[in-house]
Amino acid sequence: MAYALGFVFSPLSSPQQRHPLLFPASYCGLSLRLSDVVLPTRGFKFQNPILIAAKHSEIRGFRTTKSVELDQFVTSDDEEEAEEEMGDGFFEAIEELERMRREPSDILEEMNDRLSAKELQLVLVYFSQDGRDSWCALEVFDWLRKENRVDKETMELMVALMCGWVKKLIQEQPGVGDVVDLLVEMDCVGLRPGFSMIEKVISLYWEMGEKEGAVLFVEEVLRRRIPFALEDDPDGRKGGPTGYLAWKMMVEGDYRGAARLVIRFRESGFKPEVYSYLIAMTAVVKELNEFAKALRKLKSFVKAGLIAELDLEDVESTEKYQSDLLSDGVRLANWVFRDCSPSLHGVIHERLLAMFICAGRGIEAERQLWEMKLVGKEADKDLYDIVLAICASQKEDKATARLLTRMEIANSPQKKKSLSWLLRGYIKGGHFNEAADTVMNMLKLGFYPDYLDRIAVLQGLRKRIQQFGNVDTYLKLCKSLSDANLIGPCLVYLYIRKYKLWVVKMV
Repeated sequence: MAYALGFVFSPLSSPQQRHPLLFPASYCGLSLRLSDVVLPTRGFKFQNPILIAAKHSEIRGFRTTKSVELDQFVTSDDEEEAEEEMGDGFFEAIEELERMRREPSDILEEMNDRLSAKELQLVLVYFSQDGRDSWCALEVFDWLRKENRVDKETMELMVALMCGWVKKLIQEQPGVGDVVDLLVEMDCVGLRPGFSMIEKVISLYWEMGEKEGAVLFVEEVLRRRIPFALEDDPDGRKGGPTGYLAWKMMVEGDYRGAARLVIRFRESGFKPEVYSYLIAMTAVVKELNEFAKALRKLKSFVKAGLIAELDLEDVESTEKYQSDLLSDGVRLANWVFRDCSPSLHGVIHERLLAMFICAGRGIEAERQLWEMKLVGKEADKDLYDIVLAICASQKEDKATARLLTRMEIANSPQKKKSLSWLLRGYIKGGHFNEAADTVMNMLKLGFYPDYLDRIAVLQGLRKRIQQFGNVDTYLKLCKSLSDANLIGPCLVYLYIRKYKLWVVKMV
């Protein structure tokens, strides 16, 4: 154990000299009071968790009687039951361990048959108290692990003690280095619970409002290359410190901060786990989506006359912010493509597709659809329709034609759905001639466009008549709608520029 921890055991040196990190001090305070931790109570007969401090006698320096001092008062019945739990071996073990004349493992090996599982757990609790040698608690646990005597209850107890020490360190703010040192010690004694203690520490920082401390802690973990992957996740795909911290930030709505955190660590020369890139790209998607919703709301206020039109500087600022977000997302994707296995490429293309859809980038979004298909990951059909609508709104004829080829093998409901998206894309982009052609094509195939879509196209064409005087498309559309019994006799207002007259024609 002494070699694993990197320390040299010497009975002549004080515990503080050997292991300054593990001893309570004004600057550190690794010791634990019961209020800092929840101990497992299954199997214990105390009504409340109890800290035990043995009394010294004049003869032996340590009383081997059954009485103990308690930090919390208990009833006489509880004390009697506790006394029955602890034999003479428990107190002798405490006395020998405190003297530190021999290695703790030698003492425990010698008294192995005299100490019950509950007594060994109480030894752990005893040495975790304020003023006690916390290093001994780690040594005792290390010996228990080597002797295969760590059951679920003992593991929960030791994890609780360690969490209490970490919490104490964070409260006294000695620096993240000491917290990381403690995790190293924990790993040396084989304390490996079924969850990541690093993530638990991040949660403690977060819950205590020390968010910058959490960032510095993760940075120190990456700098020292502390192992963090669980046994069932050797590649760090399911979690890790950077991704967990980014996820914490994202949950609180700091999407841009989550993405910039991962980029910052990567650009600082660290290598965050794969999971962190996926979380960061998800954060970019969410930020782009929130930004798009804010822009739509802003435009509605402008349209309603509630606020003034955006000036050129405002427009350029919004475009730059969106462009910067997309640049962050692409940079994260490129790192994953470069460093990770091809099995993740489909997921990355899917994230990029979501980014370009949120940003309204039709050509880039269409490319991601085909990239996903090439790596064997098929996008949802609805995503094809959404990209089709974006490309139609931007009058990207070639991309629109490529996406429409999917309809050749689609069933009737899917064809109608895709054509409806195409129609709405043209309407949104103000391309009413193309929208009218789409309506007439749908009618030929036996599909009836939605009422509001038909009205929008007719209104758009009427405005174009007033601007350009071309009525041919409008008349054709009215006839097609009339033949399908979707419209009554249509009044067409024609503006004859030469004579500046309005002529009303009945169709």
